[in-house]
Amino acid sequence: MIGKIVSIKDYIIYIQLSLDIYKCDNLISKNITFADRYIGEVMSMSGTMMEVRLIGEIINNRFVSGSINMPPFNASCRLTTLQEIDIIYGIDRESNIVKVGKSSLYQDYDVYLNINSFFSSHFSILGNTGSGKSHFVAGLLQSVFYNSKRLPFNPNIFLFDAYGEYQQAFENINKVNSNLNFKVITTDLREDRYDKLKLPFWLLSVDDICLLLEVDDARQIPIVEKALKLVSFFSQNNSSVLKHKNDIIARCLLDIIFSSNSVNEIRNTITTVLTKFNTDEINLEVNLTKGGWTRTLRQCIYVGNDGKFADIEVVIDYLEKYCEDNFELSLPDGSYMYTINDFYTSLEFALISEGVFSNSTVFEYANILKIRLNSLINSDYVNYFKCNKYMNKTDYIKYLLTASNGGKCQIIDFNINYVDDRFAKVIVKIFSKMIFDYVVRLSKRASMPFHIVLEEAHRYVQDDIDRKILGYNIFERITKEGRKYGILLGMISQRPSELSETAVSQCSNFAVFRTFHPRDIEFISSVISGMSEGLIQRVKCLNPGGCVLFGTAFKFPILTMVDMPEPTPLSQSCDIDNTWYIN
Repeated sequence: MIGKIVSIKDYIIYIQLSLDIYKCDNLISKNITFADRYIGEVMSMSGTMMEVRLIGEIINNRFVSGSINMPPFNASCRLTTLQEIDIIYGIDRESNIVKVGKSSLYQDYDVYLNINSFFSSHFSILGNTGSGKSHFVAGLLQSVFYNSKRLPFNPNIFLFDAYGEYQQAFENINKVNSNLNFKVITTDLREDRYDKLKLPFWLLSVDDICLLLEVDDARQIPIVEKALKLVSFFSQNNSSVLKHKNDIIARCLLDIIFSSNSVNEIRNTITTVLTKFNTDEINLEVNLTKGGWTRTLRQCIYVGNDGKFADIEVVIDYLEKYCEDNFELSLPDGSYMYTINDFYTSLEFALISEGVFSNSTVFEYANILKIRLNSLINSDYVNYFKCNKYMNKTDYIKYLLTASNGGKCQIIDFNINYVDDRFAKVIVKIFSKMIFDYVVRLSKRASMPFHIVLEEAHRYVQDDIDRKILGYNIFERITKEGRKYGILLGMISQRPSELSETAVSQCSNFAVFRTFHPRDIEFISSVISGMSEGLIQRVKCLNPGGCVLFGTAFKFPILTMVDMPEPTPLSQSCDIDNTWYIN
C-alpha cells in the first residue's frame, strides 16, 4: 500500500504516504490504482504527500479514458501492475502486434504497437534533428516485416526519402524472406545500380502540369488545359491534325488583324507568327489570287507610305476558309504516348490561339508558362519525363510495385536527394495525386492500401497556393478523404510548425520526439488533441531515441525509448573525432 486518500479536488487525489520515498524508485508520472479500478498518474510528491491526477477507469478489463466517478476515501492505493498497464495502453498480446521499444517509466515493460490500429490511419512522427525519428521509422518497418506474427505480403509503402538514408536499412529485406522486396528509385541520373525516376509525361493531368509549371494565376489553367487537349493532334500525324493546325493559325491571325493595334504592329505580329507557325496552306509565301493578279501573303500585308495594307481583305477572305465550325477537343485519356516536347508544341499553339501575340495582358500571364516549360526542357530534369515504353496508369503503378526479380515490392524508396526542394515537392505531389486518383477508381474500395511516407514532410505538406489555384491541396485531400479509400499519409518532420495544420490535425497516431523550438511546441500543443501540458514539458527534455507515443494505436500516451533498428538508416551525425583528428 502507498498510503491513504486524505483529499479529492478537481480530479486530483491527495494521498498521505505510508512508505519511505527515499527507498523507492522515482514514482513521478507512474500510474496508481485505486480500489482495483480507478487509474491515476502521479503528478508530484513530497516527503509525506503525493498528488495523483485521475485519468480513467478499468471497467470489464477495458480502460475508459477520463474520469466521471471518484474512488471512495477508503479505497486501496497501490502501484498499477504491468497487466493493468497493458489494459491502459490497449495492448492485446493475442493480436498482431510488434515491439517498438521499452517504457521509460517501467523498467521491464516492453512497448508494443498494434499494426492495424497504427497503419489504418494517418500518422505523424515529429521531433528535432537527431532525436531518433528515422531510427523509429526504420525500426518500426523492420519489426513489421521481420517480427510480426504474420508475413505482410501486400503492403504498398512509398517512402519519399529526402536524403537517401533508408536504403541501408532495407536493402537486405529479401534475405530475411524471399517473398519480401525493397526497391530504390533514384533521382541520381549517374546511378546505374537502381531504377532512375521515370514519369511518363502522357500520364500527367491538367493539375499535374499546373504544378510542374508552377501555375500561380487561375487564368493560366485554361491554357494548360487547351494545350493538353491539343497535344493529341501534335503527337499524331494525320489529316485532322493539319486541319486543326490551320484552324488555330487562321483564327489567331484574324484576331491579330482585327485587334486595335497599329497596322505596323499587326504586320510585324503576323510575320512573327507565320515565321514560327506555318503549314503548306498558311504561310508567308502562299499565293493569294484576286481578280487577275496573284500576290503572296507577305506582299498583301505590306504597309505602304499611306499607312495602309496592300490588300488585307484578300488575306481575311483566305483565312476565313480555314476556320472550322464545331470543332471539339477532349483531354487525352492516357491511351497513347506523347512527349514533353509534343506538349511544348501544343502549348505554343494554345498560346497563339489565346491571343498571346495580339493582347499584351494575355501575354503577361500566359507566356510565362512557355518560359517555365522551356526552362524545364533545357534542364537535366527533363530526363525524368523521357520514357520509351508505353504504359497506362495501371501498368505504371504495377511497374513501381515490381522488383527486379519480378516479385512484389512492399517498400519503394524514392531517393529524391538529387533534385532541389522545389522540384522534389512537385514530384511528391504528382505521385501522391496519381495514387489517390488510382485508389479512388478501384472497383472495391480500400482493397489495395497505399502508404505515402514523407521524410522531411515540412518541405512538401504546406499551406501552398494549390488550394487557391486548383481548389485543393493533395495532402490535405488525402488526410481528409484518403482513409476510406486506403491511401494513408505518414509525415516525418523536424519542423512541425511548417506543416499544414489541416493535414496534421487529421492524423490519428503520433510519435513525438525531443522538440525545442517554441513555435513547434506551440503548434504541437494546439493542433494535436490529447497533448497535455505535462506531455509538452516532457517532450522538451527527452533523450535521443525517447518519444511520446499516443493515438488510436496506444489508447494512452506512452513514454518510450525506441529500439534501435538493425541495420540503421544513414542518419547519424558527423563523427568529428574520426574526421578532424589523425588516429
